[in-house]
Parts: sequence; structure tokens; C-alpha cells
Amino acid sequence: MRQKSPQGSSKPVIAMVTDAIAPYHRGGKEQRYAEIAPRLTRYADVHVYTMHWWPGPRTIERDGVTYHAIAPLLPLYRHGRRSITQALVFAAACLRLLFVRFDALEADHMPYLQLFVLRLVTWLRRKRLVVTWHEVWGPGAWRDYLGRPGRIAWWIERQAMRLPDAIIAASAQTADRLGTHVGRRESVVAAPNGIDVDRIREVTPCAEEIDVLGIGRLLKHKRFDLLLESIALLKAEGLALRCTILGDGPERQHLCQQAAELGIAELVDLRSPIVPYHDVLSLIKGSRVFVLASEREGFGIAALEAIACGVPVVTTSAPDNLASHLVSESLQGVVCEPTAPEIARAVRSLIDQASNDRTAGAWVRGYDWSATAERAAELLVGADR
Repeated sequence: MRQKSPQGSSKPVIAMVTDAIAPYHRGGKEQRYAEIAPRLTRYADVHVYTMHWWPGPRTIERDGVTYHAIAPLLPLYRHGRRSITQALVFAAACLRLLFVRFDALEADHMPYLQLFVLRLVTWLRRKRLVVTWHEVWGPGAWRDYLGRPGRIAWWIERQAMRLPDAIIAASAQTADRLGTHVGRRESVVAAPNGIDVDRIREVTPCAEEIDVLGIGRLLKHKRFDLLLESIALLKAEGLALRCTILGDGPERQHLCQQAAELGIAELVDLRSPIVPYHDVLSLIKGSRVFVLASEREGFGIAALEAIACGVPVVTTSAPDNLASHLVSESLQGVVCEPTAPEIARAVRSLIDQASNDRTAGAWVRGYDWSATAERAAELLVGADR
């Protein structure tokens, strides 16, 4: 029998747990929660449990969703890597959900440690635990990230995969990778990240001139360094392109220094991502080429947004860059080797053959957020499509 929500509604209650939310922090998972949580209010009362990102009271309401701060705001990164302190504090704070009313609990997989606590909470409460998995790192990625301690991190990730009653994979490719590590393959369901197709169509391009645009968190594996190197190579060839990078993170200072050393500081504009989403889409539509040089992407929302905006996208064939599957479907997309010369060559080819036709393929509508929310509702509260 379903519990009544705290508001007295007969709707079931969904608890969603994630340590970072938009608009205070930008990334694929934050965008997913910002889009899906309000849509889930059609099926349930939705409560998001996170860190205290906003000023003022610990509980606020936005777009029909109630947000609860269960932990203090701590930096997600320390010395360029995910903070272990933040992961431990947030995991401990998740014990608060023992005293919260909910019918199903959904959690983001990062940074893993909180999943062990949430498994205990849902087991004691006899409730369903559903986890959304954005990407599988694997032993190689953890070794590159942490060195020898990466073995422990991989063991934690692998054990965490076995905790949920069901896993929602943020892409079909991530679902396949999870299936190789999870004994219960039927418990892994693909509900890809997406876009708001109608909203994108209503946006007009920005007035400023942007030749090359990159969007993402400024982390090493996003390889914005390759983008800057490609801009420098094109400048040396006589093609000076204005490059805007929208993002923030521990690599900001390094990238600013790199741009200066490459002699392209006047061509590069590093901007904060804390801008209205409408303005982000306007910047994408106003750009000539979008570049995603990342070596690891669980999906690639920014690439899909660019494709939906009709902007040609360059991305790499790095094995863990699953955005390449999206770009390969685009008529104007280019998937190249993950090197600066190849990225520069791809950008130049798209600039040279610039087309006025910026119509996205019909296949893009299959990634609308509404379909993703319906799939998540099925797993969480048994909602009918």
C-alpha cells in the first residue's frame, strides 16, 4: 500500500539523492535531474536530497519539486580529483533518509560511497533502490586517475553496481557495459539522457560571433587542452578562430596558462557556466562548430544539444567517449582521432564547408526528456506509459 505524501496527497513519494544540482553546478547529471525531476511530479511527489547549495533555509521548492539540504556544501574536487572527504560526509548524511517518508528511492551513482548507505536505508525501510549510472569507469580509468589506489576504487565501483534493485543507464552503451559486470542483466534498463526538443527550437542564436564552442566541466579527461592546441594549430595555418569555452572546474587556471603559452589568449574566452539555460542554447546556436574533445563521456548531452541546434559537432573516437555514437548519427558530425592535429583538421573542414542548412535529423526527437521521465517513472512507481 502506498504511503501518503507529506503534503497529504495520495501520490506516491519519490526520494531522489544526488550531491550536486543545477543551476549551482553544471554537468550531465545535474542537467538530467533538472529536467526529469519536474516531469516526475506528474506521477509522484518528488523530493530531492542534496548538499546545501542555495542560500537560506534547508528546504526550498522549485518547479513543483522540494529540495532538502541534508549535508553542508563541500567542494566536490580537491587537487583536481573528487574529494574523498565530501564523499564520506555526504554518504553519512544519507542516513537522514531513515527518517524520511518515501515509496521509492532513486540515487545518482557518483561518488559511490553513498550507495552503500542508501542500500542499508532502503533495506531497513523495505523500499526499492534505483540507481542512475552515467558511465562505467573500469580498472583502466581508475588506474589512470588514482594510480595504484585505483584498484580499490574499481573494487568499490564494482561492488556498488550490485547494490541496487534496478539500474537506469544514461545511455544504451553504458547499459551494455554495466551488463558485463552485473549478474542480473535484466535489472539494467537504458533510459538515455536527452534534450527538450521544443524548447531548443524556440531559441534564437546569440548576436555575438563564435567560431568554435566547447561546453563542459574543466576536468582533465574533458581534454580542453586538445581543443586549445587545435586552435593554436589553425592559427599557425592562418585561420584565427574565436573559441569560447563554457565551463568551470579545477583545470581553469591551467587552461588559461596554456592559452597564453600557445599565443592564443586573445582568441579564447573562458566563461563561467552559471548562466540561464536559454542563454547556453543561444550560444550553441550562434556558434559555427561545436567541439567535444573529451576522452570519457557516458552520454554527451552537450553534443546532442548542439546537434539539435543544427550545429556541426566534432568529437573523438576515444574508446570511452560514448558521445561519438551520437555524433556519428549526425549528418554534419565528424568523429576523429583524439589528437590536436586531427581535431584541427576536422574543424577546418566544417568551417570551409559551412552550410546554411541547420536542420536536425528527425531521430533527435527520440531523445526528448519526457520519454526518459516516463521510463524512470515506470521503474520507480510503476507508472503507465
